Amino acid sequence: MIEKIRSLEQQTAAADFWQNREHAENILSTLKRLRATYDPWQQLKSGFQDAKELCELAMEEEDESLAEEIEVSVGRLKAQYEQLKMLQLLGEESDPLSAFLTIHSGAGGTEACDWVSMLLRMYTRWAENHEYGTSILDMLEAEGGIKSVTVEITGDYAYGFLKSETGIHRLVRISPFDASRRRHTSFASVFASPVIDDTIEVEIKLDDLRIDTYRAGGAGGQHVNKTDSAVRITHLPTGIVVQCQNERSQHKNKAMAMKVLRSRLYEYYREQQEAEREKQESEKKEIAWGNQIRSYVFHPYSMVKDHRTKVETGNVQAVMDGEIDQFIEGYLITASGAKKQWA
Repeated sequence: MIEKIRSLEQQTAAADFWQNREHAENILSTLKRLRATYDPWQQLKSGFQDAKELCELAMEEEDESLAEEIEVSVGRLKAQYEQLKMLQLLGEESDPLSAFLTIHSGAGGTEACDWVSMLLRMYTRWAENHEYGTSILDMLEAEGGIKSVTVEITGDYAYGFLKSETGIHRLVRISPFDASRRRHTSFASVFASPVIDDTIEVEIKLDDLRIDTYRAGGAGGQHVNKTDSAVRITHLPTGIVVQCQNERSQHKNKAMAMKVLRSRLYEYYREQQEAEREKQESEKKEIAWGNQIRSYVFHPYSMVKDHRTKVETGNVQAVMDGEIDQFIEGYLITASGAKKQWA
């Protein structure tokens, strides 16, 4: 990898580098992604060397006061290693990108709408823990919670991690909306797609689009509620519908809706290719996990279990507070092994 980085850096230093702007930008984008992979490992290696030298110094000087500093340093390095190890599992073109995350309520009525609210909070907490930015693009509120919501999660590799969350999420608990305190089962669907940048082409024909404007609902002041600023775009060949109402300007909402549509179409065509390949590869039938990917059980016992990877934990509250990395890592390891089998 270092040889490729040096080669690209030499190209950027050439006098005629910017004569072909598109080619130059592609080289810089590739160089940035290679550096994002290579540099953290070098920094980790340097950090371990510093910790080793500090440990050797403490032993030579018999200085126990350095023990706490060494322990903190090793703990930090271990956390960095675990994160980099997960990044090694991300090798697809779209993995380094930010993500759009859409959550829809399913069977369960009011319970399901509350479940969407809980999942939105879970993913927001996860994003905060990873220092990612979040922005709600569209939200349809309902009695007891949220009918559907689309949130943009910005940060390197947000999509690479969150693609593991696509599927049906099942909740089992004693309903707070049921006076008889009976156990209820609710469902919500989660769909992740990448925020496509200029290095990935997705063709969209204007003749294939139907664009509707409507009056935005919810909070936002008189201007938002009394003008047709919200935008809904339907891609007629696929039936994909996206909408945005978070901006005061119809123009800005249309631009964001087009951005979401490009993301959804990219994921749609990628899934079509995967489905076609699955038909040709009989081995893949063994890992056809189905739609229900994870169950969150609050009663009669506490457990969150991923049905694809068998990863589970009894600490439901920690999961709902955003601690889902164990499920993400389990999925990436399983998917990585499956890809090697299919190759």
